Amino acid sequence: MKLIYTGKTKNVYAVEDGNYLLKFKDDVTGENGVFDPGANTVGLTIEGAGRAGLKLTKHFFEVIKEKGIPTHYIDANIEEATMKVKAATVFGKGLEVICRYRGVGSFLKRYGGYVTEGQPLDAFVEVTLKDDGRQDPPITVDALEMLGILSKAEYEIIKDLTRKIAAIVKEELEKKSIELYDIKFEFGRDNCSGEVLLIDEISGGNMRAYKDGKYIEPLLLERLMLA
Repeated sequence: MKLIYTGKTKNVYAVEDGNYLLKFKDDVTGENGVFDPGANTVGLTIEGAGRAGLKLTKHFFEVIKEKGIPTHYIDANIEEATMKVKAATVFGKGLEVICRYRGVGSFLKRYGGYVTEGQPLDAFVEVTLKDDGRQDPPITVDALEMLGILSKAEYEIIKDLTRKIAAIVKEELEKKSIELYDIKFEFGRDNCSGEVLLIDEISGGNMRAYKDGKYIEPLLLERLMLA
């Protein structure tokens, strides 16, 4: 295998059959030793976080596949903390698409003059550029098209998929009496068909989930969900 990308929480390898292998690490995003799914830096290392994230990702991707939603997922090896995926190309230099059910995190920081903490939101979808140096700035659909990152038609596909996938994750969490506050996804184009696919992962590291009003850390979320 050839290492082609080193990310904050995963490494990406090319394999001989044209697909890719994601190696999940125990690093998680945050600041000053405190986990934060919205942070742009690795804040701490939690033993077992990689496998826990992969277990949840495998669970959610397989549920989503049953619903007929296209993803890059092929299979996973929990012991080796790896996931085999289809080859896909990100939009621009990478986008993050967030679905928000409550006003927390960066949304609250930006719009705190108009929203109270935890205020319900109606599956609000926003897109940010993956750009650590600029703190992942939000971007409008007009700017996305004008800058050649994606078309308005592709934006509508991504927005629709984001709401559908978030609703599936929300429903799965509710089975364990857990509430989803927000979640971020990544999408890309299938290198063979050009179809828009859900890529990356779905784990405790890219969502805020609460039980009885208390935030659930990624390792605990995996245990609560898959016990």
